[in-house]
Amino acid sequence: MASVTIVGLGYVGLPLACLCAEKGMDVYGIDINKNKVDQINKGISPINDPDLIEEVRKSKGKIKAADNFQAIKNSSVVIVCVPTPVDDRHLPDLKPLKDACISISGHLKENTLVVIESTIYPGTTEEIVLPILKKSDVVFYLAHCPERIVPGNKKWTVKNLPRVVAGIDKKSTEKAYEFYKKIIDADITKLSSAKAAEAAKIMENTFRDVNIAFINEMAMSFDKAGIDILEIIKGASTKPFAFMAHYPGVGVGGHCIPVDPYYLIEKAKQIGFNHRFLSLAREINNNMPHYTVQLLEEELKKLKKGIKGAKVGVLGLAYKADVDDMRESPALKVIEVLKEKQAEVLVFDPYIREKSDVKELSTLLGKVEYIILAADHSMFRNIDIGKLKENNIKIVIDGRNCLNKEKIKKIGIAYRGIGQR
Repeated sequence: MASVTIVGLGYVGLPLACLCAEKGMDVYGIDINKNKVDQINKGISPINDPDLIEEVRKSKGKIKAADNFQAIKNSSVVIVCVPTPVDDRHLPDLKPLKDACISISGHLKENTLVVIESTIYPGTTEEIVLPILKKSDVVFYLAHCPERIVPGNKKWTVKNLPRVVAGIDKKSTEKAYEFYKKIIDADITKLSSAKAAEAAKIMENTFRDVNIAFINEMAMSFDKAGIDILEIIKGASTKPFAFMAHYPGVGVGGHCIPVDPYYLIEKAKQIGFNHRFLSLAREINNNMPHYTVQLLEEELKKLKKGIKGAKVGVLGLAYKADVDDMRESPALKVIEVLKEKQAEVLVFDPYIREKSDVKELSTLLGKVEYIILAADHSMFRNIDIGKLKENNIKIVIDGRNCLNKEKIKKIGIAYRGIGQR
């Protein structure tokens, strides 16, 4: 059975390490966060996800975590799952990947398979990773198998999501294919080149970004026309082919959708192509937090009030429902915009209490007059609408279109969703 080292024990690497341990492999984990390493070795998940908490508990003693790269000498497979973010100018930041590869190259043993799971632009494996690993002066195999994981999704997990894989040569492709066939209960598709595998991942997430931007723009347009966007999506979805439902919202978050298009945009510029369409989609989606605050301002104006000094409660810090993941969360931008406009802001997220301004939702409701829902956590979706009235909430801005607008309006509270009023 293979001995595996997972480099990067975050939202991608930790579930993968647990899966490899479940399959009976010798598993080593590497992360630069010493506190995270200590928690994992104790069987404690540093990520607040019920399923992952249980997986890490079961993997106690089976995953040997460390904050150094010595374990690579013991491994026949090394999988890189480090972050690949963008900087403040939306330019790809490959420093975590480069640093990881430099450290790997210093400990690589003969005939090791190295797989990059981090999302990267086409050409990165061969143009950046390969030259670094060659400094090890040993024979190794190199492939790219882009991660596919949906935090909080119980149906599609690291165990059953189909994957694509390709290496820098046929032998690398075959070795990577055989490895993933051992651990994943789904189809593994071999592509012709590492560049093709890199491009497939980028296109998956860019497809979603573009379609979300389209539906966000339609929502803003239909709002002006007094048309309910959710009704239109329901109607369009009755067509049995071609249309694929996407939904509008306060913005796009997570480590993939708001980041990956920039990798493609920047790489295309380097080879002389300008992605105008993708850039526009990014612009539209990046503007949604501003638009959401604008909806609040419009409703305040009807009450002959301004946003300066307004007591606004923001529900949610996470980028999606029922997770503690704040990466690229639009809620953070909503809060920033509100504060720039000098609103008095209180924040509550049941999954991220350490960054919340209050300990309970009831406390927040008692201290604010207006609500912006930024994350559709179950607690918020199932909120007792009567509590809003009891606390004299005057305006609800539903950034996820998940509340019962008719009930809210019936009790005399102003309601605006994204494409709903």
